[in-house]
Amino acid sequence: MSGETLEAAGILDILRLLPHRYPFVMVDRIVDMDGAERAVGIKNITINEPQFLGHFPENPVMPGVLLIEGMAQTAAVLALRLMTSATGRRTMYLLTIDKAKFRKPAVPGDTVEYHVNKIAQRRQMWWYRAEAKVAGVLIAEAEVGAVVTEA
Repeated sequence: MSGETLEAAGILDILRLLPHRYPFVMVDRIVDMDGAERAVGIKNITINEPQFLGHFPENPVMPGVLLIEGMAQTAAVLALRLMTSATGRRTMYLLTIDKAKFRKPAVPGDTVEYHVNKIAQRRQMWWYRAEAKVAGVLIAEAEVGAVVTEA
């Protein structure tokens, strides 16, 4: 299946592949999928998300760690979508976060694009370079590593 271009994954595909559920699903859909190599995850930030009750009520800002989580979830869907398992569901666990930088805040009303590109894969470990963008402007970046296990 490597090299096959996949166009998109909707929320039902994401929920089928990831163990996360509300309020920890940090990606709404994924577009521009190219095998396990690259994709763009989309997150529409809304004021009714629970993190804004305390971060920060008078000036709501999407927590940076949740931006990193959105990057990792986008990469996980990209990799897990291409795997089949005779014994059942597979799960990806975050192992590393490197070179993380936060440049601008994301706020309710923003649409965040998580651009992920595979750096490497060894056995069941995967590494992706990720950038979060709003309206084409880079707001955060990181390299994330994860391991795939049988769930």
